[in-house]
Amino acid sequence: MVQSYLRHGPTEAFGIVCSSSSNSTYDGKLAYVPALEDVLVWDVKKGQMLAMWHETGHRAEVTAILRSPQRDIFAVGYADGSVRLWSASSTSVIATFNGHKKAVTALAFDETGTRLASGSQDTDLILWDVVGESGLYRLRGHRDQITAIRFLRPAAESAPSTSTGAAPGFLLTASKDTFLKLWDLQTQHCIQTVVAHRSEVWTMDLSPEQELVFTGSGEGELKAWKIDHEALAQGLRETETGEVTRFIYPAATLPLASSHRVSQISFHPHQPYLAVQSHDKSVEVFRIRTEDEIKKKQARRRRRAKEKELEKKGKKKGEEADGDAHMDAEYDEKDVELADLFTPYLIVRASGKVRSFDFGDEETGGRGNTQLFVALANNALEVYGIPPPMKSKDAAPEPSRLYSVDLPGHRTDVRTLCLSSDDALLASASNGSLKIWNMKTTACIRTMDCGYAICSTFLPGDRQVAVGTKSGEILIYDIASSSLVDTIQAHTATVWSIHVRPDEQGLVSGSADKDVKFWEFERKPVNRENPRGPSLLTLVHVRTLKMTDDVLSVRYSPNGKLLAVALLDSTVKVFYQDTLKFFLSLYGHKLPVLSMDISGDSKLIVTCSADKNVKIWGLDFGDCHKSIFAHDESVMQVAFERTDTREGDTKASHYFWTVGKDKMVKYWDGDKFENIQKLEGHHGEVWALAVSHHGKFVVTGSHDKSIRVWEKLDEPLFLEEERERELEALYESGVADTLNRADAPIGSGAPGVDVAAATAGAETTAVTKQTTETLMAGERIMEALELADTEIETFREYEEARAKGGLAESVAPPPRNPVVQKVPSTALYDALLVLPFGKVVSLMRYLNVWAQKASVCALYGWCDILTVCAVSQEWNIVLTSRIIFFLLRTHHHQIVANRVMRTALIPLRRNLREGLRRQKDTIGYNLAALCFIQRQTDAKRTAEFYEEEEDLTEEKVREKIAEGKKRKRVSIKA
Repeated sequence: MVQSYLRHGPTEAFGIVCSSSSNSTYDGKLAYVPALEDVLVWDVKKGQMLAMWHETGHRAEVTAILRSPQRDIFAVGYADGSVRLWSASSTSVIATFNGHKKAVTALAFDETGTRLASGSQDTDLILWDVVGESGLYRLRGHRDQITAIRFLRPAAESAPSTSTGAAPGFLLTASKDTFLKLWDLQTQHCIQTVVAHRSEVWTMDLSPEQELVFTGSGEGELKAWKIDHEALAQGLRETETGEVTRFIYPAATLPLASSHRVSQISFHPHQPYLAVQSHDKSVEVFRIRTEDEIKKKQARRRRRAKEKELEKKGKKKGEEADGDAHMDAEYDEKDVELADLFTPYLIVRASGKVRSFDFGDEETGGRGNTQLFVALANNALEVYGIPPPMKSKDAAPEPSRLYSVDLPGHRTDVRTLCLSSDDALLASASNGSLKIWNMKTTACIRTMDCGYAICSTFLPGDRQVAVGTKSGEILIYDIASSSLVDTIQAHTATVWSIHVRPDEQGLVSGSADKDVKFWEFERKPVNRENPRGPSLLTLVHVRTLKMTDDVLSVRYSPNGKLLAVALLDSTVKVFYQDTLKFFLSLYGHKLPVLSMDISGDSKLIVTCSADKNVKIWGLDFGDCHKSIFAHDESVMQVAFERTDTREGDTKASHYFWTVGKDKMVKYWDGDKFENIQKLEGHHGEVWALAVSHHGKFVVTGSHDKSIRVWEKLDEPLFLEEERERELEALYESGVADTLNRADAPIGSGAPGVDVAAATAGAETTAVTKQTTETLMAGERIMEALELADTEIETFREYEEARAKGGLAESVAPPPRNPVVQKVPSTALYDALLVLPFGKVVSLMRYLNVWAQKASVCALYGWCDILTVCAVSQEWNIVLTSRIIFFLLRTHHHQIVANRVMRTALIPLRRNLREGLRRQKDTIGYNLAALCFIQRQTDAKRTAEFYEEEEDLTEEKVREKIAEGKKRKRVSIKA
């Protein structure tokens, strides 16, 4: 009989406030921050998490977040190269774009939010059509990771193009290859490359007027560049000297308070502020002066220069020389210097290393102060208020911290976990803090300061927690009062392990000072005046066992008879608990044993080591039952699964859990020596493990600061099926990688790539990337086509038989096979690439019918596979055209050489033209109606202005409407 197990699945992930894998965005009230593979929405004022954007089964980390001009939509880039569009209101994915081979590092929306540009570590730049949910084209030219992207408005908007891909506009990109590139989106080519810095360009931003570009480098340089919009409007031209027109000119270099790497530059969207992060813990804010302030400053300079000139000539203040008028004219004609425009205002110093920052939107932020949101690398968020400029020069402006969110997570790695006896509370400790969590709500209910915690355990009664620290202390905390009630200097070196005795009358501690110390519990009253009131436990040292090497782990057997001690010399010594007489020595690990556990029946002991192996030993004779290569890195913790006595489970479980530095959590059968399940989810080394006392779940803590719960499900698991599923996933990913391998990107450094050939590739290519999902979608399309061909052939035979009189009229027609499985629009092109040419020929015949009449949609249910059937049986001629044109481009050579295709292509051209003509008429009618509505709206607004201010002329009203809230432009000297 095949043995089955119960599957475990991830149910909760908590302890994360903000991970350092991506930037964050802030709108003045809500912060949208990365949380490893999820995005969290925080109300920073209340310190409350409002939503978690999680896609089931997706494990790649978030690497970039950007809000669209359409405020409900967010673009989120991931480490696997995918970009997902999320709806903030429904917390669901709208579309998924797959095109990059490595992590997405930069995102940018255009002004309308209809186009999205993404840059990646694979050096490619991809433009996506948000409305059509498809990739437009891939731009290649950078030789290292793209770090920043910005859309640039053309100065003179040309007539809107019929193709989204050829829409006018320009794109600025910065990269670690030290280049700043300007791309023309109409011609899809790079029109200027600027060597911006001597080292990597880490960040870039455009001024709101799009006249200046600021770039920051790894050497701490902040440079400003001027954009020549007039030259951009004229396009690429040759000057009289034969040089190509330049559009970007160096303007100036701004001095910074710090010489560290410039990590981020950001202009405030509405207020005259520029923020630069160039130090780990601070953000420098520059104020952009107005035109009047600059004129006043120039006047003061002129006055000072005039006074100095008079002093040199020995004249008094009232006397003027003949050349003074010339000096005034010279100062009047002088252009504004960049240093005059951007002046250092204040420095915001955060409490930790700054990962990213963002300005709060004034419309939602309010309060007079400009808000600066800071996401820290130590799992915390802070919001600072930047005061408005003061008239008095005496008081220097100081930022104030308005809000902070740091309690729901640790600042450093989660090093140890322990569960209360009823599994209701979880204690987690790190370097600096001990936190108590409610396991039902996963809410942090207590936070206490502690030293560098290494191990921990709940004391009997679940009212107190004992924590062993790196300094050799055992700290005892009372949960109810959130206080440290006792500090015991137990050892002179790190306390690596503590374990409560099975009779709950004491505990044992093992330390790097080579001592194993035994402690008895002693109760003392909380209030000495009331000895019958509640009492607290404290420790009394009773005896010490001296060892020959550092003690890394100590463990009592559940029957209370034996004590196992793991030493730094890679051995495990087993003693009798009562007499401390030596019993067994377990020798076999090549590196020290980091953790161990004894089964509930005290028959097996499992040890895990830094040599990546797990060994299962018998406690009767000390023989090694099995040595398993368990993890790819050091195995940090091991623990046997507990049996649930409430459900009548009397037999002790020999299943056990291991966690390691390879970020994996694994479930094992200790009798059959089989790996039952591999659980992926953590994004850093897994340090801590705690198993449920009732066998229902397991909790793990990691270097990524997250705490994850893996719960036992009712779903059965069979080892053979699990192995087959792993092999299938491995094969499909291998096939996808092979298909993607042919298009190696410039500068990717992929093994076996001919660098010269890759560099000589086209600057613009199609956006394709095969994944397991697109491969499956292609197979579904082929299945639908086969069903459709079979069904049509069956109907043809049925009609012929009826025409010849071989069938009675009462005989029913053959049944139809509806296949209604839709392919996502974003994966359609990649799925069509999977089709062999024979299936393409078959599909082209159906495309001809689909282009001819919409009634066919009701006849064949299988056409839903290509999502060409819209709601209410209306025909989606646009999507049909996309499929036809894509197939024609892809299989052009085969189609031209195939005579059979001629009979299908001629009627297809006629039917498609007719369908597109009807579509064009409909769009033209709707466009005319919208223009009419716009004219009515403009006329109404003009009339309202006339009613409010009768003295305004129509021209002034139109100027006022066009002006809006735009700030005055100041001419900058290049």
